[in-house]
Amino acid sequence: MKREEVLMEAMPYIQTFHGRTIVVKLGGHAMVDQNILDTVIQDVVLLSYVGMRVVVVHGGGPEITAKMKAMGKEPKFVAGLRITDEDTLEVAQMVLVGKINDDIVSLIAKFGAQGIGLSGNDGNLMIARKLDPKKVMVDEVEQMVDLGHVGEITKINPEVLETLLENNYVPVIAPIAIDNKGHSLNVNADTAAGEIAVALGAFKFINLSDVDGVMNARRDRTFQRLKIHEAREMIVDGAIVGGMIPKLEACIRCLENGVEHAHIINGNIEHNLLLELFTDNGVGTMIKRDFE
Repeated sequence: MKREEVLMEAMPYIQTFHGRTIVVKLGGHAMVDQNILDTVIQDVVLLSYVGMRVVVVHGGGPEITAKMKAMGKEPKFVAGLRITDEDTLEVAQMVLVGKINDDIVSLIAKFGAQGIGLSGNDGNLMIARKLDPKKVMVDEVEQMVDLGHVGEITKINPEVLETLLENNYVPVIAPIAIDNKGHSLNVNADTAAGEIAVALGAFKFINLSDVDGVMNARRDRTFQRLKIHEAREMIVDGAIVGGMIPKLEACIRCLENGVEHAHIINGNIEHNLLLELFTDNGVGTMIKRDFE
């Protein structure tokens, strides 16, 4: 396709998305590969320049693990779930708020836009409560496990984000929330991004992952379009496992609560974010409401 044809294909999408709110969740390999992260942030800045109101939410689980090991602290996991004790929470805040968040804001400035770093504690952005102990299987024995300082979001206060967006800033949010007693809690970044998209009445929620989208059980096909009931069936049937479950659940919650479109795409391929938004076929999976 000629360059002018690419631009003409993008034009109606740029017109439609102008002034709309887009929530982008960053995770996976993009968080540890500087070249990939640079490309993603370039895309984010371009979206801002063409008039979209962009909010970035990031994860950082592997970086927390690496930092703990570098500090001589051994991460604790039970049935694949991280136990967030006092030491782990301190490291999580250090990595998520102090390192990753600041790095992303600096990149946004490098590429010509204005970023503002936030955690859920700022302006009471994300209120959460401590998770109850969970039932998990350990060596084929069911156990109740307390995950420590891990929370589930109970409320989003989006006023601070609205103020920043109205003034052409790109908010960058770390997944640390606060409870009603002022204690910090680690929250799932996929869930946090979805809740923020709902609270903002976002037009699109886009989750950047390490895979091309939602795949079938054999992992030999990526779905270009998927309806909510199909996504739920895949979770129940076990076709969707691991970290893809909270990604899909966040997409479903968004669609059921006013967000127009939800996408899961591979964030490791250059400019996939732009290709998903501004081309007819896209590059990942779009999850749609059942009636659409």
